[in-house]
Amino acid sequence: MHSEDVVDVAIVGYGPVSEILALALARQGRSVAVFERWEERYPLPRAVCIDHEMFRLLSSLGLREQLPTVSHAGPWYRWYNAEWKELLAIDWSAESISGGPEVHFVHQPTLETMFDEAVRAQPMVRVNLGWEAESFEQNEESVMLRVRRTSGSEVRTVKARYLVGADGANSRVRETIGASREDRGFEADWLVIDVLPHEGVTLDIPPAAQYCNPTRPTTIVPAGIRDGRYYRRWEFMRLPHETREELEDEAVAWKLLANWVGPDQCTIVRHKVYTFRSLLANQWRSGRALIAGDAAHLMPPFMGQGMCAGLRDIANLVWKLGLVLDGRADERLLDTYQIERRPHVSDVIDISAYLGRVICVSDPAKAAERDASFFSGNIPPPPPFPHLRDGFISRANIEGRAVAGLLSPHGRVRRDGVRERFDDAIGVGWRLIAIERGALQAIGERQHQVLQALDACSVLVADATETISDAWSDEDGKFVPWMRKHGVVAMLVRPDFYVYGGARTAAEVAPLIDEFADSMAAYGIGSQASRTLVAA
Repeated sequence: MHSEDVVDVAIVGYGPVSEILALALARQGRSVAVFERWEERYPLPRAVCIDHEMFRLLSSLGLREQLPTVSHAGPWYRWYNAEWKELLAIDWSAESISGGPEVHFVHQPTLETMFDEAVRAQPMVRVNLGWEAESFEQNEESVMLRVRRTSGSEVRTVKARYLVGADGANSRVRETIGASREDRGFEADWLVIDVLPHEGVTLDIPPAAQYCNPTRPTTIVPAGIRDGRYYRRWEFMRLPHETREELEDEAVAWKLLANWVGPDQCTIVRHKVYTFRSLLANQWRSGRALIAGDAAHLMPPFMGQGMCAGLRDIANLVWKLGLVLDGRADERLLDTYQIERRPHVSDVIDISAYLGRVICVSDPAKAAERDASFFSGNIPPPPPFPHLRDGFISRANIEGRAVAGLLSPHGRVRRDGVRERFDDAIGVGWRLIAIERGALQAIGERQHQVLQALDACSVLVADATETISDAWSDEDGKFVPWMRKHGVVAMLVRPDFYVYGGARTAAEVAPLIDEFADSMAAYGIGSQASRTLVAA
């Protein structure tokens, strides 16, 4: 046994959530050690899409130029009954609040190769494949992680300031911290088949659909792009009289595909039965050990949010870990990780399960009842996508105004002849965004020092039809209309793109920042100067 030097963060698991966590930490200048029990990354696709918010996150981590080569915009997502009558439709191609379409489709192995290359280019990250996490112990200062070589008996002990378990549904880190899981009651077996159409073949199939036929509930969606070639995915629900084993026979896979595509048109890349479940961990952190991704939550795939939810965990966690690692905040800030993320992902699980219950009907009579309810308008549409409801956001805004906890808009801006995406122009971090100059002029010296404690920048954004000195022009019309709609002239935005709070008038900006100072004090955040101001 031997010990390594201490690292800032040790990560167990090396899937997409772990990769993005390692990349984000490395870009902060953190030392990271990753341990994955498999000697090679998993080569087959699982997730097939990322939403606009995650596209923005990945872009902010230096991957924007590469993303168009490994993804494509989503189409309309339509749900049909057995007679191909539309039950509901979701416009995945619509312009999103983040700029670009609501959903992008990806070929996960290709996407992960891009992630892996970005991670391995970071000198502060050590990726250790073929090392299984056996156990860990922690004290007030560090975590001692014991790992064993899967191909031998070599054992290593790694000392880290924090440990993150991104080690999947069977997470050992989750088990070690004693977290149980709440079962939301959804469970169904589905055969997942990914195919690659032959060169020159165009398939006559719906772009993206749920075929809610009780004879065989079926999913048909894109499965991403690789080297300019587009993959497709079918998913078939296991019926009560079938076994998992017979469904995994390739001959059965081709039989199920026969109504859509044949071996003269495509090659099966993989076929495997998965159990779709809805599970949510009740504890996401114990001291210096945390969990993220599938270790913390599982959901049916009908919203395409499984991987997105895991990446959203990372966006929420990484800026908080950064402040704690720098000594600019104490560990109370990490308490907000579960407070913010668990209710949010709980809502996403519920929406996914709602959609799952629409399609997973194998009884013809119940399917007919479902169809009649949709056609009569007696079934309400799926609930809106959730936002933050608690945690490090403005309490005054929660109680009296709507912007706290909402995802902020994003688009292209222009100033002095430079036209680029807002995150590229301004940078990612805390931003005070105003659409009236008076809102920025209302900030006093005390408030300026509070903002400086977190390196927050102030940005004036103007309507594209106006020419205002020092203002960034809202080229895509994302900021000004959104803020006017919500009745705010300024908003304070967090590094993960969520709004801390907003001000309806210039006179409310200083009180908003004063409340922000109180929030900082509650989590031990900021410089000594800001703490003195808060106490004054």
